[in-house]
Parts: sequence; C-alpha cells; structure tokens
Amino acid sequence: MSTVVAPAEASRAGRPAGAWFPFAEHPGSDGPLLYCLPHAGGSASVFRSWFGRIGSASVRPVQLPGRETRLQEVPYDAMDLLVPDLAEAVLADLAAGRPGRPFAVYGHSLGATIAFELVREIRRRQGPDPVHLIVSGCPAPGGGWATEGEDDPRMTGASDDEVVALLRRIGGTPEWMLTDPSVLRLILPPFRADFTVKESYRYRAEPPLTVPVTALAANGDPRGPASGMAEWKRGTTGPSTLHTLSGGHFAVLAQAEITHRHIERALRSAV
Repeated sequence: MSTVVAPAEASRAGRPAGAWFPFAEHPGSDGPLLYCLPHAGGSASVFRSWFGRIGSASVRPVQLPGRETRLQEVPYDAMDLLVPDLAEAVLADLAAGRPGRPFAVYGHSLGATIAFELVREIRRRQGPDPVHLIVSGCPAPGGGWATEGEDDPRMTGASDDEVVALLRRIGGTPEWMLTDPSVLRLILPPFRADFTVKESYRYRAEPPLTVPVTALAANGDPRGPASGMAEWKRGTTGPSTLHTLSGGHFAVLAQAEITHRHIERALRSAV
C-alpha cells in the first residue's frame, strides 16, 4: 500500500480542507472511514442518520461547496475541477491523525461517478487504495448503454421551471421545497452546478481499479438499472458484487437499513 501524501492546509482553489467534512466522527466508530458522496444537489446531511448504523465504520459525509455549511461558496461545475480538490481534501483528512487507517468510498447517483473518479485521482497521486468502492443509482462510466436519464433535457442553461420539472421527475426532493421561492433560491444553484458536472463529464479510459466494488441497484430505477450497475465489475480487477433493492432511484436512502447491511458486509474484511 502506498503512503499518504502530505496534507495541505487548503485545496488549490483555496477551499479549507476541513470544510469538506462538516461532522465530527461518531463516538465508538473506530473502524474504516467511509467517505459518502450524495446525489446531484445533495448535501452531507443526507448521510447524518447513518452515523453508528454501519458496524464500526466511521461515516464521513462529504460536503460539496454551495450547500448547507458551504452555502456561500461557488459550487463546482466540472468534474475535472472538483475531483482534484476533493482528492486533496480526502488525503489531508487521512493524514490528519489517521495514518494507515483503512477507508472506503460510497457514492449515489452523480456521487457514484464522483466516487469512481476520486479513487482514480488518489491512485494517480500514488495515495492509498480504499478497501472498497460502493456505488448506487448510476451505471458504470464508459459502458455505452442507454438509460431513461439520457432522455432528460439538458440542464445546462435551463430555466428554473425546467430544473424543477426534472427534480419532480427524478423524485427525492420534497414538494414543499420545489414550491417555495425562498428555498428554490438556495437549492437550485447546486443542482444546476451538479447537473453541469454530470453533463460535461467525459469518461477517460485508464487501467481498471484493483479494489473490490459493490454496486447497489434498484428494480424500479431506470437511471441505474441492474444491467448498467452490473457493469461496474468491468472497472476493477478486484472482486465485485451486485445487490438489487426494491424501489426507485432513492431506494438506498428509503431502505437505509438494507443499504447499511450491504455496506457493513462489504467493509467486514477491512475490520
């Protein structure tokens, strides 16, 4: 295993490294660190209820700029800008009193693609491999298959009404948030930025990862169908596992207990 690169006080963009991880570790969570990346427009608080629920794992929700505790920061609108800064922050977090501690990365929907690119960026920097990559709600990059999500209108440059209509179609955002103008002023900028990250992303072929991968699909999720989720196995030479839940795009959150069991089982070898 490679050594952790030296931490930096802030990312290249001048963003404080600690801002990426707004919550203290849950007491008694002394197992592997689990960095969690939310769906488009999502925030770190999506995973706060996971604290203490995945065995001894220490859940480390990632807070992207432009939301909650980082509301005043400009959100990223390109994967190539986001991932290097995130990798620097993760490596700094690992080096800050946690040398050698195992870690894993989980991402849902857009967060799954970010998680994949994060692991590849850490590898480029000769950082440590995670003990597991866990993904849900997103087909593997570079597969070339079609999903229902590809029929969605482009959100780059879309009107507020068009963004709201897509959010209703995807689900996961309470209706009261979509009808309150004051709330929309807060949530639409990160949604727009994240959709731009997704729409501008281009997969670049590299050697496959070597880490184990667990993919969580849902039988009613056209944006992350089991067929596309199964293709994550092609992105690694390590073992891969596919689990299918009942429900739609946010089944992993709606059925958190089942999700926790799958993640805990995936991390068991690292404990």
